[in-house]
Amino acid sequence: MFPYIICTDSGSDLPEDYIAQQEIGYFPLTYMINDKTYGSNGENLPFHEFYDYMRAGNVPKTSQVNPEEAKEGLKKLLEKNKNILVLALSSGISGTYNSFRIAAEELNEEESDSNIIVIDSLAASLGEGLYVYFACLNREKGMSIEENAKWLTDNRLKFTHVFTVDDLNHLYRGGRVSRGTAIIGTVLSIKPVLHVDDEGKLIPLKNVRSRKKALMTLVDLMEEKMGSYKEKSDVFFISHGDCEEEANIVKEEINRRFGMKTCIINHIGPLIGAHSGPGTVALFFLGDER
Repeated sequence: MFPYIICTDSGSDLPEDYIAQQEIGYFPLTYMINDKTYGSNGENLPFHEFYDYMRAGNVPKTSQVNPEEAKEGLKKLLEKNKNILVLALSSGISGTYNSFRIAAEELNEEESDSNIIVIDSLAASLGEGLYVYFACLNREKGMSIEENAKWLTDNRLKFTHVFTVDDLNHLYRGGRVSRGTAIIGTVLSIKPVLHVDDEGKLIPLKNVRSRKKALMTLVDLMEEKMGSYKEKSDVFFISHGDCEEEANIVKEEINRRFGMKTCIINHIGPLIGAHSGPGTVALFFLGDER
């Protein structure tokens, strides 16, 4: 039995077997397709079907955990362990962190023996998943919940995200990039490369002219941003919007260049995928700067 529960939301895109192995408290964020809500009751569309829905020009609707839902879920976890470390989806793209914060404050006040710590990961998809991964490693090393929370807060801007999307219009519809950026990118057949900044927001970095170049640019940026972590870390994660073959191309290039082997590859789930769209490839690693 673990000394405290590590908890996250479905924006982290972690594989189910890893969640079960680490006994992670997991909050599904909901999405709606054709007036039907998925996620909250464990019912989800298969990933390929979800992305085909988007390829057909449809736009799924997503929602965050509200404070009442967060409180109800945390109460259930408190029955198992009074110490809970919550790592939430970036406040730069979702209000989920704030809902967890409000719920934790209320529960810590109502229940004197509860100790719920909530951290804004400033991360998304498997960037948030990588953050959870290191929280679990720290717990295995014997860090207390307070020590782990401090380490995660002190180091969260080391969790670096770079990604490329196949169609900027998905990010535009979700309010993540401007209309002008989306139009120019579409007209010129540009493949944009973006990152997550220090505020946890999605920011365009570069524009390239081919899909292959965009994938290799992700690895170029990794080499540029890792800095001292080239020697200190062997871990990287990759998530993808129903394009696993291209995710594996990025993985193999990283193996070839850096010899790094510890990797999780997983689908970008509906919560993030509804905004990034099919064909997204995202790379996450530790770096000296974001």
